[in-house]
Amino acid sequence: MSRGELFTRMTIWVALAGYALGAITHFVFRGSLKWQSRARWAWTIGCIGMLAHIICAYHFYHAWSQSSVYQETARQTAEVFNLNWGGGVYVNYAFITAWVLDVIWWWRGLDIYQRRPRYLVWAWQGFFLFMVFNATVVFKTGLLRWIGVALCVALVGVWWMTNRSAIYATSKGINA
Repeated sequence: MSRGELFTRMTIWVALAGYALGAITHFVFRGSLKWQSRARWAWTIGCIGMLAHIICAYHFYHAWSQSSVYQETARQTAEVFNLNWGGGVYVNYAFITAWVLDVIWWWRGLDIYQRRPRYLVWAWQGFFLFMVFNATVVFKTGLLRWIGVALCVALVGVWWMTNRSAIYATSKGINA
């Protein structure tokens, strides 16, 4: 394994671990400022890992060529969906931008972050899970796919268990 491949793989694992630890800690320990602070740090480290992953991929695999990134995204999409389209790279850019903005929002204050509208939290976590599912389950094979399945199931389980009263109230038209 080359140095570039090692760095690129390591940074995505940092991103996934930061995401998982940050999200799980955030939802499970919602009432604890100490644990929310730890969740914020994990979330931030995950975001930095994602940014480092993008830098490594651009540097080691694409020689800083947007055209190369687009073509590789199109190749992978065609391989999985039989659709030669590289536009998914722009969805990735939106995701990365949203994660950076979310980290900034969280660092503005734990109380500010906790008061976000519930629909925004659900939409953001749904988009995040969609991206992780695609990156680990749809576009990967073998052990990586199964790790992705386990991660996504665990995150959905934690989200469901920690939000079930709010989900029930919303389905009944009650303000929770």
